[in-house]
Amino acid sequence: MSSSNTLESRPASSISGHHDMAFDAKSMNSQTCLQAKQEKKKGSFLSRFVNTLWATRQTRDFDENADLLVKTTLKELIIYIIFLIIISIVTFGMTSSINYYFTNVMMKLFLEQPDSNDMTFKDIGSIDDFWGVHSEPILNGLYWETEENATKPGYIYFENKLLGVPRLRQLRVRKGSCKVHSLFEKTITDCYDSYSYFNEDQSPFGIHQVYNSTDDKNPFVYSSSDKVKASIVDGTFSTYGRGGYVKNLGLMMAESKEIIENLKSNTWIDRGTRAVFFDFTVYNANINLFCQIRLLTEFPATGGAFPSWTFRTVKLIRYVTPMDYFVLACEIIFILFVLYYTIEETLEIKKHKLKYFKEVWNILDVVILLLCYICIGFNIYRVIEVNNVLDSLLGNINQFPDFDSLSYWQNQFNNAVAVMAFLSWIKFFKYISFNKTMTQLSSTLARCAKDIAGFSVMFFIVFFAFAQLGYLLFGAIVEDYSSFSNTLFALFRTILGDFDFVALESASRYLGPIYFLSYVFFVFFVLLNMFLAIINDSYSDVKSDIAEQKSDFELGDYFKRGYAKILTKMNLKKDKIVDIQEALAVADSDGDKNLSFDEWRAELRKRGYADAEIEAYFAKYDKDGDRNLTDEERKIMEEDLKNQSNEIESDMKKFQREATITPEEESDSESSEDEEEESKKNLVSHIEFNILTKRVDTMEASIGSIVNRIDSVLSKLDTIEQAKLKRREAMTKILDKLNNANSVKDDVQRAKLQEMIRQELENWDQPLSATPQRAISSRAVSPLAQSASSLEMRKKSAIKQQ
Repeated sequence: MSSSNTLESRPASSISGHHDMAFDAKSMNSQTCLQAKQEKKKGSFLSRFVNTLWATRQTRDFDENADLLVKTTLKELIIYIIFLIIISIVTFGMTSSINYYFTNVMMKLFLEQPDSNDMTFKDIGSIDDFWGVHSEPILNGLYWETEENATKPGYIYFENKLLGVPRLRQLRVRKGSCKVHSLFEKTITDCYDSYSYFNEDQSPFGIHQVYNSTDDKNPFVYSSSDKVKASIVDGTFSTYGRGGYVKNLGLMMAESKEIIENLKSNTWIDRGTRAVFFDFTVYNANINLFCQIRLLTEFPATGGAFPSWTFRTVKLIRYVTPMDYFVLACEIIFILFVLYYTIEETLEIKKHKLKYFKEVWNILDVVILLLCYICIGFNIYRVIEVNNVLDSLLGNINQFPDFDSLSYWQNQFNNAVAVMAFLSWIKFFKYISFNKTMTQLSSTLARCAKDIAGFSVMFFIVFFAFAQLGYLLFGAIVEDYSSFSNTLFALFRTILGDFDFVALESASRYLGPIYFLSYVFFVFFVLLNMFLAIINDSYSDVKSDIAEQKSDFELGDYFKRGYAKILTKMNLKKDKIVDIQEALAVADSDGDKNLSFDEWRAELRKRGYADAEIEAYFAKYDKDGDRNLTDEERKIMEEDLKNQSNEIESDMKKFQREATITPEEESDSESSEDEEEESKKNLVSHIEFNILTKRVDTMEASIGSIVNRIDSVLSKLDTIEQAKLKRREAMTKILDKLNNANSVKDDVQRAKLQEMIRQELENWDQPLSATPQRAISSRAVSPLAQSASSLEMRKKSAIKQQ
């Protein structure tokens, strides 16, 4: 009562306020729950999206769900096939056969054109040869100043634009950089060592003081690498630095020829010269290709001159034609694939931790992704750097364009892309490894890895022994054996049948043939065949193992299950149409040839159809909307049902034919029919088969009873044999005591011995006087058991008589 009075005494505003607060609290709780459900729903959607898009065999638990495993594997395989197609388009879009022809034209022009003395660049052997070739065929190839090309100076073959001006660069060594033996110090006063960074000469030489040019253009003054910006070059005799004594040629042939004659007359090349580089770049706008050319002539400490060359044909301006922009679109898709696989590998690493790196395929995935990111980064760098170089060149055409480093890194980029494409194709085995046949290569290599490792030690001991012997014997005479690395490659080529026996015989008339024959015998006939035997044995073992094991799953079984599901759906659809046809035939209960909706609904409700489905199907053919199907409307329905049924039957037949009959089965059908006819001739009739079956069953029953009897006899014999052994031991003890008793005079002890003999004789007879059941069972075992017991009794009587 007090509480009610208190409540009644409260003002109405406070009561309404409490109601409002309660309502607000409920609404807040409901909003919070709704937000939580939405966040949970979003989280579950995101997790499902990630699990669906990045689901792999390493991130998903299948729990013996074979269909899910097949679907995941097929999804991975299809996505990776698309990725391979994109890689192929991108890589083939970077190069073409025209690169080879462009390089070949440039090589023939600058390497094979002779001078007035019929000397080409390849034939250079001295300083005079160098000046003769560079002042005539090289300049003639660079400057096509003919009447046809007068309006377009700086073009080679009328189509190839010479970018900027060519450049000559020399590297030298210091005078006295080597030590002369004391015996020749008075005779030989000057000594110039081979080129190295420590022996490089950077001081001015020659007529540097009177040469009419600034220090930056003075060819007798050393220019640092910061000014020259050349790249490090690996020559035949040494690795050359980035600086040097530099001289740029002119835009016209007369100017360039004057510069070369001036350098020749002022002895720009002398005993201290070790390498001279002639660099220039050509661009062909027709095919959008750059060709960076370097003609290197080395003057080693041995004397003479040795030419070498580098032609780098690259596509630095990537996007010009519509095909180039199509390749650009593929490159964007390639980047998306790289991001996709990056997320996939991240999820796998997150799940498996360090175990991820125990599989070779996973390491291969990481290597491919790293190469992809390197290629993407260089692609962006190349676009920016090419634009900078071209802008600088267009601002001053009298300078030497620095395309050397760009062409070098473009070549490295091409190499990285080639390796990445190669590894991507090798990775394809990862996605088809579910088939046991596709694992033959990896299984063979894994099985013979230890044997090959042991064989490799033995092989390389013999191989390096022959390599060192060949290098020491023929290194000074035969070019293939001039260095240890060349010797190794020469011996590898000999294994493949590429050798020069005449050169070895010319170097040493006796040691050459002996060396060659011994190497061929030990390496080719013995070691190589051992290697092949290891591979063959491992492959045979793998083939036998594969024949016994099963694949992870069979795609054929999966497609057969899908085929069965499709047929089931078709059959259900056909059954439904037949059911509707039957309902249409009997639904007109009053026989007025007008099918009302109520009659239609009543008949289909008996057959288990829903009202919505009945209404939709009836309305489809009730054109006038009077809720009655006339005779004409019923005929239209019957015709449609008949057509649908015929279409389903034709689809089923077609699907069965395509799914069940393969080309191999078609080719083998005739032979299989002949084999069936021949096999039918050797078959027995059904009656004969039943008679044979009954005989076999009777034989099995009789054999079973015989086996049981034999087992019981053998167990009884084992028991008798054990008893015999125990009694024999007891009688042995008694006889020993009797022998001892002859010397004993004590009557008490003699009485004890007699008692022991009497007890033993009673125990001897005990198995014969066993319990009745045991005696009956022992007598009813078999005649063999009875004969065994009688034999035992005879033995006992003989022992008693003794």
